[in-house]
Order: sequence, then C-alpha cells, then structure tokens
Amino acid sequence: MTTAPLHTMPLDGELATVAARRVAREFGETFGFAMQDRTRIATSVLEVARTVLAATRAGRVEFLVDGAAQPQALLIRFVAPATPLARFTAPPASSLEAPAALGVLAAQRLMDACRFDDSAGDAVLTLAKHLPEQTPRISADVLRALARAPAVSASLSAEAQVEEVQRQNRELAAALADLQERNEELVRLTRELEDTNRGVVALYAELDERAVHLRRADEAKSRFLSNTSHEFRSPLYSIRALSKLLLDRVDGELTEEQAKQVRFIRKAAEELSETVDDLLDIAKIEAGKIELKPAEFEVANLFSALRGMMRPLLPASDVELLFEPCDELPTVYTDEGKVAQILRNFISNALKFTERGEVRVSAVCDEASGRLTFAVSDTGIGIAPEHQQSVFEEFEQVENHLQNQVKGTGLGLPLCDKLCRLLGGSVGLTSEPGKGSTFTATIPIRLPRAAQRSAAQSAKASDTNEPGRGVDGSCADLGSAAAEGAG
Repeated sequence: MTTAPLHTMPLDGELATVAARRVAREFGETFGFAMQDRTRIATSVLEVARTVLAATRAGRVEFLVDGAAQPQALLIRFVAPATPLARFTAPPASSLEAPAALGVLAAQRLMDACRFDDSAGDAVLTLAKHLPEQTPRISADVLRALARAPAVSASLSAEAQVEEVQRQNRELAAALADLQERNEELVRLTRELEDTNRGVVALYAELDERAVHLRRADEAKSRFLSNTSHEFRSPLYSIRALSKLLLDRVDGELTEEQAKQVRFIRKAAEELSETVDDLLDIAKIEAGKIELKPAEFEVANLFSALRGMMRPLLPASDVELLFEPCDELPTVYTDEGKVAQILRNFISNALKFTERGEVRVSAVCDEASGRLTFAVSDTGIGIAPEHQQSVFEEFEQVENHLQNQVKGTGLGLPLCDKLCRLLGGSVGLTSEPGKGSTFTATIPIRLPRAAQRSAAQSAKASDTNEPGRGVDGSCADLGSAAAEGAG
C-alpha cells in the first residue's frame, strides 16, 4: 500500500517549481538513484510542475514511496484542484498550450510510469520511478523517519535559487553536449552506411554482370556438350555396328584372339556411348530441350523389361537381382522411357558396388498423395553420410575399394536427379557403410500438366531421332528387352 506523503509543497509560483525540482533531486539522491536517473526525475518534476502552475495557482506536489510494490517505487503526485484532466492529456489546441503538453509528454518518457486520475474531481498526475536494485528495501520505520525529517524549504533564498538554476543549466549543458556527441556519432554512422550502401550497390552490379557471364558460360557448356555428344555418336555407332559385323563373322572367320580384341572394342564403344548419351541428356535438360512422351503403362511390364535388360549385367553368382511383385499398383501416366532410364541407372549403380547379396527393386503407391515411389535396395558397400549429397553432383565419385574394379563418370545419379525433377518428382538416398544403400525415385502417378506443357513447348526445339536411341533418351530396344525378360 502507498504510504503517506513524505513531503508536500504548494505550486503557487515559478520559484516553487524550482524548489520542487530541488526536492526531487534530493530524494533521488537519498534513495540511491544514479546521476542520470536523478536528472530525469528532477527534469520530469520541473516540467509537470510548470504545467500544473499554468493550469492553476492552487496546485501542489507530494513525494511518496510505494512500499508494497515489487520493486518499490518513488512516487511524485501532482494535484490540480478543480481542473479538467483533459487540460493535461488532450493535444494542444494552440501553440500557446504546446509547451505544457510537451512537458507532460517528456515526463511520461523519462519516468517508468505516468498515471492520470480525476475520480475525486481534481486532476491528479502521478509519476513513478522504480528504486534501484542495489537500494535496500525501505521499511515502514524508515519511511516514517523520512516523513518526520525536515525537508527542503519551499521558499528558497536568492543564493539557493541562483545555485539551483545554475545546476539546472549545467545539467542541460551536459545533456546538450551528450546529444551533440550522439548526433555527431549518428552523422558518422550515416556516412558509413551510405558508403556501405554504395559498396553493396556496386557489388550487386558486379554480381549481376558475373551472373550474366556464368549464364552464358553455362549455355556455352550445354551447347558444347550437345554438339560434342552428337559428333561422338556417329563414329561410336559405326564402331559398334562394325564390331558386331566382325563378331557375326559376316566377312569371314576370326581367330580366338581377334574375336577377343573385337569384343573389347565393342565393350569400350558401348561404355563410351553410354557416357555420351548421359552427357547429351544432361545438356538437353539444362537447355530445356528434353522431350517428354507421357503414356499409360503398367509397372509390372516395366519391371519385366528391366529384368531382361539388366540380367547380363549381373557381376557374379553371389549377387541376385530381385523384382518385387507389383500387380496391385495402378496404371501410371508418365514418360516410361525416363522412368526406365532412372531405374536402369539405379540398378546398374547398385550392381557395381554389391559384391554379394542382392539388389531388390520395388514400387509402392501412396494414393493419398497420388505419388509412386520406386526403390532400388542393395547389400553393397554403402555410402558414408558426408558423401550422400555429393553423389548427386555431376562428375563426383566416392572413393572406395571397388573404385579400380568398376568404371564410371559420375553422371548417372545426377542425371537421375534431373530426370526425376523433370517428371515432377524427387530422388532420395538412405545408406549405411557396410550394410548397403537404398535409392528412391518418387514421381506423380499422373504427369503434372505443367510438365506436359513445358515438354510440348520444348519439343519444337528438341533434336530428332538419333541412331540407337529414341528421341526421349530411352533405350530403343526396350521392347526386345521386355520380350527377353518375359521369356
């Protein structure tokens, strides 16, 4: 509960406002306020006292301590009898009333709380300032002793008036110097900010210029890959065709050693052809010239084709390639060739890095989301967590003990990622070193219309059919592979 006033003094003249300021400063010192807070309290009391004096010559100011509050607070209560409260709270109607209104506003900002009350018919303004934390809690006995102690006289002598005014002027000068110093610091910071902004603008301009150069370089890279791949395809196709003719003994018999060398030539040409195909597909995707050919197909038929296609790639009898039943899955409407290409790369990659065990291919449908997830799991060497993201970056390969036994360019998995995104899906990987890996491709059951429109627009600029490979980048002999898998 708020105690009785420690000191009360009338506000009946300009000297009384100066005396009130001095009393406020002395109470601030008594209760352990810092110099800055004492100045704030004294300034607030002076401003509000002048406002009350302008409203009535019968006002008074009371100094109290709220002993029940947490923390305790010094209260300064101003009472203006029979004065409308709006006189202090309403915006000034004229420039003559502005100083008084600004005085109350300043006090509100300098003190912790400012309350208004006119329930008893008088206008009452109460300012509050919490006592410092280091100040011991003031007991009721101490408050009674402070109330009985002689307070500063409301009627100051001429010397005291001059001293108080000089003190006030010194405080104002110090505050002005502090404001000027802060203003100079603000000007300095503003100039630094302007310099920084100019630097940022210049940096953005440089980044934009570099972005243009990078975009041109990327376009040039895509054109180079596309053109180079096309130039490689014709001689590679000739090498593959001629080696096949030699192996078929069309031009006569070959010795065992000759046949062995021709098989080496054919195998190297096929491997190089796969690399060229991957490069061309990546270039097409990056250039926006890949063509999608969506059609309805059954996952079971796709698995049957892949079974026949991948059977020759089994490295040894210790590894088994398994396809889980998928007869219950719905009909899929998307680019079958692209899906086959993704799974073929997943399976080929799994077979390369599985020394024993199995490679299992499965598919699961989530009808709620309308998406189909293909998974290729193996019992191979696995991939460490820190390398799992890099395997989907172009030309990146993870070092392992099988690196010298298997060959690759690091393009298969990045191509799978790009193709899956093209179909409106995403790829995923979960792996543990020494226990195997699971690569997943999640795609919509129905190809999104946005992807179809994009494919239709890019089809006009896409390349025509190329030897040994369809327009969409899928294997041209997928149907024969299906027949072989069914046989």
